[in-house]
Amino acid sequence: AHVLIEAVHDDEGQLVGFAKITRDCTEQYRAQLAQREQERHFRLLVQGVRDYAIYMLDTHGHVVNWNAGAERAKGYHREEIVGQHFSVFSTEADREAGLPALSLATARLEGRFQADGVRQRKDGSLFWTSVVIEPIHDEDSGQLIGFAKITRDITERRQQEQELLKAKELAEQYSQEMTNLSQFLDSVIANIPASVIVQDLRSR
Repeated sequence: AHVLIEAVHDDEGQLVGFAKITRDCTEQYRAQLAQREQERHFRLLVQGVRDYAIYMLDTHGHVVNWNAGAERAKGYHREEIVGQHFSVFSTEADREAGLPALSLATARLEGRFQADGVRQRKDGSLFWTSVVIEPIHDEDSGQLIGFAKITRDITERRQQEQELLKAKELAEQYSQEMTNLSQFLDSVIANIPASVIVQDLRSR
């Protein structure tokens, strides 16, 4: 129940009693409990994801919370990174170019930022990531309250793409070399002042 008690005074200011209003808010309380349970399940779900780094940023880009996937991917423990600016994961070159701030500005203006790029772990090692940043707004006021950031390690995929690209380049280079060789042989044969006959084994 929601209870409200107010003192009642007469015209001379003397206390004559109390007015008590009680409102049954059982359904509201049950709805709050259900919402809290839903939020708890959501937190457990996010914290349980280990293949994706999922974390929230405030409106200035500071890390507010941190899941197990982010800890595994970045190498930081939660207590080390919460409160830090997310640009700590960017390379020095990207920070000097202002790319972290640009990504937040893009997410704010366009509703989403998505890109692949190189990020830096706690130990200084670099890895390729696919990054998505989306703005989070208050449901009632529509005011920006922060950003949701999801990062996936795509280093292995990137390496496979690079290997395929190199194999394609080698194949094209080999094909060009064979074409050049064929053209050279055709030119030599065409200019030999004699009759040239090519036979396979079954022509004998």
